[in-house]
Amino acid sequence: MRTRELRGHAAELGFTPQDQVRWLAPRQLARTAVKAALAAVFADYSDKREFQKVLDADLLEVPLGHPAARELWIDFVADLGDGFDATASVAFTLAAEELTVAARATGVDGAAPRDGSLAPEDQPLRLSRGSLLVLGGDEVYPAASATGYEDRMKGPYRAALPEAADPPLMVALPGNHDWYDGLTAFLRMFTQARSIGAWRTLQTRSYFCVRLPERWWLVGLDSQLGSYFDDPQLRYFEQHLSANLREGDGVIVCSAEPTWVKSADRNVDAFNALHWFDRNIVRTRVDPGTGQRVPTHASVRLWLTGDRHHYARYAERLPGDPPGAAPPPPDPARRQMVTCGLGGAFLAATHRLPAVLSLPPRGARLRDKDDPPVEFARTDRTYPDTAESRRLARGIAVPWSGRWLPWRNIGFAKLAAVVHAVLFLLMSFLFALAEGVLRPVDAVRRAGLGDFWGFGAVCLGVAVGLLVLGFLGRLLRGRPATPPSGPAVAVLAQAAVAVFALAVTIAIPYPKGWDGWVVLSACLGVAAVVGAVLGSGVFALWVLSATGGEVAEWQMSGQSIEDHKGLLRLHIAPGGDLTLYPLALDTVCRDWELREDPNGGKRPVPATPPAVRLIEDPVVISRGA
Repeated sequence: MRTRELRGHAAELGFTPQDQVRWLAPRQLARTAVKAALAAVFADYSDKREFQKVLDADLLEVPLGHPAARELWIDFVADLGDGFDATASVAFTLAAEELTVAARATGVDGAAPRDGSLAPEDQPLRLSRGSLLVLGGDEVYPAASATGYEDRMKGPYRAALPEAADPPLMVALPGNHDWYDGLTAFLRMFTQARSIGAWRTLQTRSYFCVRLPERWWLVGLDSQLGSYFDDPQLRYFEQHLSANLREGDGVIVCSAEPTWVKSADRNVDAFNALHWFDRNIVRTRVDPGTGQRVPTHASVRLWLTGDRHHYARYAERLPGDPPGAAPPPPDPARRQMVTCGLGGAFLAATHRLPAVLSLPPRGARLRDKDDPPVEFARTDRTYPDTAESRRLARGIAVPWSGRWLPWRNIGFAKLAAVVHAVLFLLMSFLFALAEGVLRPVDAVRRAGLGDFWGFGAVCLGVAVGLLVLGFLGRLLRGRPATPPSGPAVAVLAQAAVAVFALAVTIAIPYPKGWDGWVVLSACLGVAAVVGAVLGSGVFALWVLSATGGEVAEWQMSGQSIEDHKGLLRLHIAPGGDLTLYPLALDTVCRDWELREDPNGGKRPVPATPPAVRLIEDPVVISRGA
């Protein structure tokens, strides 16, 4: 049963399964842009985090009811509330009591180790379901709402785990999409002690601190659309984290976005808030007797985030490591920074990730910071890998890929058709002026291609002239000469498509008996088809040509790739070592069966559970620095 068929059973399911969000559909873009703008404006004047100080917030402890436990399994997933197939596939994987995977990372084909051997350490790994599930931000797409959470997140997760003998705990931190309604729906969903299926929710604010076995701590931060940390939040962490840290304790910090990567991209101050938190909340605390800062001798051992919908890990460079961008060898002493936003949203590229991070960057505007900066190097196993990432990105401009921009975003093709129909009216008017004809329709039906070439040459001359003027303008203002801006190239490319559409309409031999309005309708139809197909295709090529910035992100978001999902499973072992298992679902489930829900009604279950594999070999992290 496909998703569209499941929607016919919404009353029995208790939610309506949704398709993947089409991010380049104009209506979707407009709605999300308006909500994002409103969220940014009102967040400056009405910060929901400040109001949360009236809510009691205690330290959480896991596993629930077992304070003396010496080991723990933890699951981490982020960017999850999108299309049903992808979100539910990950949810059912998380809900399985145990996952069995090969002990070594394999390729998509699942090939065994090259030597063909299976030593004892190569025996399949049995990974238990987490007693704690961490949702790392963006629990719903495209924007937060009560209905959105119900259909895109709560419904699939409730169906995946309707009951459990030992209910696990769920904690969540908000991402930017959760903030688009001012955090209202998020607080109702996750901070009122309401269960989601068998997962329990006990946090009372949009941030949390969890005491884990073996002197580990888990922290979830709410940076509210990239803002500062509010005073009630800092007071909470000073009371429940800083005051309780002892020498040798290890801290896992979850944030809503990989600011360490963004600081190497275009914003050198992106990592400032996390670095300040590390220095002033984790590594030091205020001595209540003297009022002076004293070291805690604890350290952040693992940074976790989502936001970017791929898997990438950066490992700390230690003294003695060879210089350069080579991935450092495994060492439990290294701190790790991991991005895993594979919970259900569109797949993102990895081939533009920086090889080395210097944190905080030297240009960061921080009064107190680590000097010299600490370097982190990207490991060679990303998901998707760099070659696959480049191949997938090209799909937006390849008609036979199945992910061509107008195929995946029908609304965009419709908009392009309307735009080019309007452009045809403008172009035909200009052509009629050039031909000395009063009515554009008469100019089009009487002219031949020989008449068009002169008009085309004039259009080309105007385009070249505009580019030259822009070039000279920069030189006169003392600015360096640069290629035309991306938007200018996009506009000129669409103008070229409009000129081509005019040429096609001129080349058509219209029957003499056709009235002018019939010819005009035919011309508008031709222009609309050319715009929908060629205009969208040219726009896709322009998007593919981008090497950075927001437009480059459209290469993957415009395709809404549902496959290639994943999650993290972590294990704290007796003795304190933390092992990270990054897991991939190369193909999500698209065939569902209806089963009885023990809580009443029906629930969808995968006809065939998706296969799971390791993205890279397990990563061991020691608790102490």
